Amino acid sequence: MDRKGKFHPCASAEALGAAIREDRNSTLTLVWAPGHPRLLLPEELEGMGDSLRAVRARWAQDDLDDASHRLRLFSIIIAALSGYTLYQAFTQLSRLAAQSGTTLDSGQRLILSVKAALASQTIGLSLLGFVILAFIPWYQARKRQRELGMWTEAGIAEAAPTIRFETWLERQNAPLTRAFLILMILVALTQVFHSAGSHHLDSLFGLLGTWDGAAAAGLIKERYFQGEWWRLLTAPFLHGNVVHFIMNAAALIYLGKRLEVFARWPHLPLVFLFAACAGGEASARFVTAPSVGASGGLMGWLGFLLVFETLHKRLVPRRARRRLLAGVALTALIGLIGYRYIDNAAHAGGLLAGMLYAAIVFPSSSSPERPNSNLADRIAGSLAFGTLALAAWFAGYQIMAAS
Repeated sequence: MDRKGKFHPCASAEALGAAIREDRNSTLTLVWAPGHPRLLLPEELEGMGDSLRAVRARWAQDDLDDASHRLRLFSIIIAALSGYTLYQAFTQLSRLAAQSGTTLDSGQRLILSVKAALASQTIGLSLLGFVILAFIPWYQARKRQRELGMWTEAGIAEAAPTIRFETWLERQNAPLTRAFLILMILVALTQVFHSAGSHHLDSLFGLLGTWDGAAAAGLIKERYFQGEWWRLLTAPFLHGNVVHFIMNAAALIYLGKRLEVFARWPHLPLVFLFAACAGGEASARFVTAPSVGASGGLMGWLGFLLVFETLHKRLVPRRARRRLLAGVALTALIGLIGYRYIDNAAHAGGLLAGMLYAAIVFPSSSSPERPNSNLADRIAGSLAFGTLALAAWFAGYQIMAAS
C-alpha cells in the first residue's frame, strides 16, 4: 500500500523485494502477505533485509547529494554577500575619511570593514539560514549514511517500532491542527499583500522581503506595557518573512498533529494559548525589540509533548521520544547562533509553560490507551480556540487598518 492508500499487487516475495528496492520516493508504507492477519511494515517481513538495506543506502546517498549541493550553493551565496558587504564598508570608510579629513591606512580600514560586515544583519541572517537550511540537513544526511552499517537484521527489528509509530501517526487525522495552519496562512497573506502595497512593488517583493505588521499587531513592548495587552495574542500569528513562516508552519504541522492525536484536540489550543502568553510575557520582560511569531506557542507544544510522553511511556517508542529532545537541542543551537534575531526568551518561556501544563493536567500513567477528553475539556478547548481565532482576525484587521 502506498501513502495514498492505493494497493499494488506483487506476485511473489521476490517481486515484493524488487518493489521495495525500487521505492525511490519512500511511497511504500504497508504490506500484506499471506499468513499475516494485518498489514505490516516492510521492516517487519522476513527476508526483506537486503532490499531494505539497498533502498536505504540509495535514500541516504540521494539525501547526501542534495544536501551537499545545497551546502555548496549557500557557501557561494554567503561568500558573495560577505565580499560585497566588506567592499561596501571599505569604500564607504574611505569616502567618510576623505570627507572628514581623517587619515586611515589600509589596515585600519580593513579591520573596521570586517567589524562592520560581522555586525551586518544581512550577513547574520544569511549565516542563520545557512545553518538551518544547509548545514543541519547535510549533517543529518551524513549521520544517516554512517548509520547504514547498523542496518542489520537486528537493527531493522530494533527500528521497526519507531517506524511503525511514525507511519501510524502520519495516517491519523488532525483537523484542528489544519485549522491552526489556515489561521496562520490567512494572517501571513495579509502581511504579504500589505508589504507589497506599502513598498509600491509587486506581490513578489511582499513574499520575499521583510513582512510588515509588527508595528500594527506585533508585541511592541512599550505599547504592551502601556495597556495594549491584546498584542500578546496577536503577535503569535505574525511572521517576519517567508523563511520564518515556513519554519514555524513545519513545526506546527508535526507538533500539532502529535499533540492532537495523543492528548486530544481540546489541549491543542489550551497549551498554545497558555504557552504563547507565557512566552510573550517573558519576551516583554527580557527583550526590548519587537517580537512576532508563533514560536512561544510551538515551543509550548514541544515542552508539553516532552513531559506528556515521558509520563505516558507506553504510548510512544523511546527512540521517537528522543526526537523531541533533539528538537529542543536544535532550537537551542539555532537560538545561540542567531541570538540577535531570535527571541530566546519567548522560546524558553513557552517551553517551560508547556512542560508545566503537561505535568499538572496529565498525571503519570502506565496505560497504553490515549487519555479521553471530558465535557469540561471540550468547552475550555473551544473557548481557547475561539479566542485564538478572534486574535488572528484582529491581527489581520490591525494590519489592514494600518495601511
